[in-house]
Amino acid sequence: MENFEKASRQPLSASNLKEGVVLLLDKPLTWTSFDVVRKVKNALRPPKIGHAGTLDPLATGLLILCTGKKTKSIDDIQAQEKEYEGTFRLGQTTPSFDRETPVDAEQPCEHLTETEIRTAAATFLGRIEQTPPLFSAVKVEGKRAYELARAGATDTVIKSKTVEIKAFELTRIALPEVDFRIVCSKGTYVRSLARDLGAALGCGAHLSRLVRTRIGDYRLADAYTIAELEALRPAAADQVARPARPPRERLRRPAPARVGLDYFASQQPAPEPPESA
Repeated sequence: MENFEKASRQPLSASNLKEGVVLLLDKPLTWTSFDVVRKVKNALRPPKIGHAGTLDPLATGLLILCTGKKTKSIDDIQAQEKEYEGTFRLGQTTPSFDRETPVDAEQPCEHLTETEIRTAAATFLGRIEQTPPLFSAVKVEGKRAYELARAGATDTVIKSKTVEIKAFELTRIALPEVDFRIVCSKGTYVRSLARDLGAALGCGAHLSRLVRTRIGDYRLADAYTIAELEALRPAAADQVARPARPPRERLRRPAPARVGLDYFASQQPAPEPPESA
């Protein structure tokens, strides 16, 4: 895979935006992936732009955008393995499997031991069958699943699919919270993994924090914030410079001479002498 070059070394001129660049963005919390695309499109004005892999609104981290001819690389980038860090909240479930929807059930989890939690997590390593969340972009009969969910549908059936969990490391256990690091294949839903781990532990769980740190060889450490990217507008040198016109001098007509009342008086004919009687 090609190496990413920061814009400081590869200026974002109008010509190379058209030719195609790969942009790494740190997606802000609550923004949709489309929000980021729209913001970058307005800031940089590329002729063509798209993102390589959706992030949920409540997730942050690496979002890859491609412009110009590089949009042809989107499928290849999406196919790369993903790495995430985040937090599971044990003992609580939500319909969306994350904080987008309110808690709908609670169960005790304080009795769980660290060994029990790590043993349960290990069962998800390798190729597994996973059912995507109802609140997801998966299509069901031509509609996005989240559209059906937000419309109140409760009987929607979503088919499971095979995904691969290449690494599942628990980095902190402080009940009810469990921090993790995951490396997984394309199409893996970490929210579904939270649900399934909670079910395996018998207490339920949901995803309370998620950060995407890597896609293939592209890393969050090399990404720009939205504020940084807004400053990277196409170089002015790419624009055709037009010679400045000299200021146009306005021709002014001379003001008419001001004349006093004595002038008009002098122009009056002298009164004729009165006729003699």
